[in-house]
Amino acid sequence: MVPSKPINFFLAPMIAFATALLLLSLFLEFPPFSPSLPTSSPPSSTSPIPSYPSSSSGRLGSRPKEAFSDLRGAFAKWDAEVGCARFRKGRRGLAPNASALQDSGGGADCGGLGPAHVSVLVKGWTWIPDNLDNLYSCRCGLSCLWTKSPVMADKPDALLFENVNPPERRWKGEPLRVYIDLEASRKRSGFEDIFIGYHANDDVQSTYAGSFFHNNRNYHVSPDKLNDTIVYWSSSRCVSQRNQLAARFLSLVPHHSFGKCLNNVGGLDKALSFYPECSADASAPQWWDHLHCAMSHYKFVLAIENTVTESYVTEKLYYALDAGAVPIYFGAPNVWDFIPPGSIVDGSKFSSPEELASYVKSVADDPVAYSEFHAWRRCGVLGNYVKTRAASLDTLPCRLCELVRRKGGRDGRTL
Repeated sequence: MVPSKPINFFLAPMIAFATALLLLSLFLEFPPFSPSLPTSSPPSSTSPIPSYPSSSSGRLGSRPKEAFSDLRGAFAKWDAEVGCARFRKGRRGLAPNASALQDSGGGADCGGLGPAHVSVLVKGWTWIPDNLDNLYSCRCGLSCLWTKSPVMADKPDALLFENVNPPERRWKGEPLRVYIDLEASRKRSGFEDIFIGYHANDDVQSTYAGSFFHNNRNYHVSPDKLNDTIVYWSSSRCVSQRNQLAARFLSLVPHHSFGKCLNNVGGLDKALSFYPECSADASAPQWWDHLHCAMSHYKFVLAIENTVTESYVTEKLYYALDAGAVPIYFGAPNVWDFIPPGSIVDGSKFSSPEELASYVKSVADDPVAYSEFHAWRRCGVLGNYVKTRAASLDTLPCRLCELVRRKGGRDGRTL
């Protein structure tokens, strides 16, 4: 195991001072630390979903420190001391904002949908994974072909654009124009018939919670957690504001950083030497191949969005949840509308990075308190998370094809 390397003694106060000035000047995109929430009293029926374990596991620190690595053993302690019935009761009446997510079930109305066939041709380069290409069997007898091949869809009902604008005009009989932008800016092209974004107000919503974002990566989820290094961080897009916030917090906790930014393990692919079981192809390892497997060995994953804005919750958080780790999250102010209750540490709810670090280290030495972050999965208390997954990229083809069909496809009204 490669030990974490602390930030240079002389640089640490300079980084902290510079970051504080930026926060005070509002130059930083991230929200300032705010007073932490109490952990000693149960949430009321009107309170927001708590940002860290509720009182069902007792006041943090009431138990002696207990280093643990066996996750299933920690779960057994939680079952004996708390249990699902008490966990569910503590979250009764905590309803996130349902309007943050579109109803992806489409209701029972099948009028005008099928039986029919709709094809969508993806135009030009796009970040959308190639493995999304498929022929889908959707509800109400509708079939949907999503493809990047003009041979497979030579007469498409819709054309999908991402990095280039659609044609300025569409004549009757030509495919509908679809434009997708899942970045924080979420800008329409101005020429589309259908707009896809991450927000519920868009024509079609697509969250970042889908499995297509990490297919072929999650080869192994570790049942054991490290004790000596508790936080995982990986970022290869070194945005200055995010780096400053990460450096400020990571200087206070034992961590491994595997990406290009703040790397402290000696290279991008060092995780494979730590965890050889994470390698899918030892002949050509890539850091993204072992992303989920590597982070599954850590109790916490630091997840910081590039931009803080409403409903912009990206794969940075969902990767950690899918890997069986606890995200320490900085990002969307309404993040609780998209995730299971009690599943993350909301970094913005702490008054200082020192307070946050102290809390994280305390939870890391408390198997019962730590297990509470995983109780949502084990007890089936998912909140809006079911809708979040249902509105993800996984279901986008069928949902888009339904809307194309309802708009009349190639014969639909022109703008």
